[in-house]
Amino acid sequence: MSEPAVETRALHKRFGDVVALGSIDLVVERGTVLGLLGPNGAGKTTAVRILSTVIRPDGGTARVMGVDVVEHPAETRALIGLAGQFAAVDDNLSGRENLFLVGRLTHLARAEMHERSTRLLDQFGLTAAADRPVRTYSGGMRRRLDLAAALVHDPPVLFLDEPTTGLDPAGRGDLWEIVTQLVADGTTVLLTTQYLEEADQLADRIVVVDHGRAIAEGTASELKAELGATIIEFGMTDAAAAQRARIALDALPDATISAENHLVRIIVAEGAPAMVRALRILDAVHLEPVSAAIREPTLDDVFLTLTGHRAEEVA
Repeated sequence: MSEPAVETRALHKRFGDVVALGSIDLVVERGTVLGLLGPNGAGKTTAVRILSTVIRPDGGTARVMGVDVVEHPAETRALIGLAGQFAAVDDNLSGRENLFLVGRLTHLARAEMHERSTRLLDQFGLTAAADRPVRTYSGGMRRRLDLAAALVHDPPVLFLDEPTTGLDPAGRGDLWEIVTQLVADGTTVLLTTQYLEEADQLADRIVVVDHGRAIAEGTASELKAELGATIIEFGMTDAAAAQRARIALDALPDATISAENHLVRIIVAEGAPAMVRALRILDAVHLEPVSAAIREPTLDDVFLTLTGHRAEEVA
């Protein structure tokens, strides 16, 4: 069996009294996407900065394509591409000139640089704007150009640190399509995100991180299955009514019940019978929901159950 594309063992990093990473283990198999899912401050970007040789860990090991990132940083940088939360492109250069600049920095031959730039501009839908200054690009175009720049030297491993932050739904969907095609062509991707839909859409496996530690790992389906089969939600008139409902619904067998603001949330194995019983309980204590819903669990439900807060909340 071939060595993983990315592997960390007991990786940890502190900034003063703050534990940014606390002994985290990650494995990204070749040709797959690993999603690091968590809120701001969870440690996702710190992990990427270590793996991309920007900062050194305080302990543990990190390897990319079998290369130790601390002992061999230059060799590591030749193996990776990095696209972060903000497009790192020069506004005064054209899209093509930006790619040429990266090609020169990575010591590509001129003919190879021209061939790859032309191919990437076409692949990322930027050919028509290739010779325009980047300051005239939309946010989505800038993000696509930034991703293209990360691929000029044809790296086998790509780190995407919250790449769709600030993009509208259409721009996010465009980037998802590009990432999907890159992986189909053999690229390995480590994706950090706080968007649950993004992790569900792109990642083969997901590691849920919070306060520098991995708290769960699995496929999206496996993580959702940990909650049980069904989520029942009742909307009440206000937060006080929701708390009264939560207390009354503790009588439901084999159910996990919580209340947040005006919403009561019930996790059960069998949804329909539980909803009938729940409505009878609420009726008995003279509480009437203003809304009721039954649905399959989402990754947001997983994160809320594991951490007590939603993935999009700022830690």
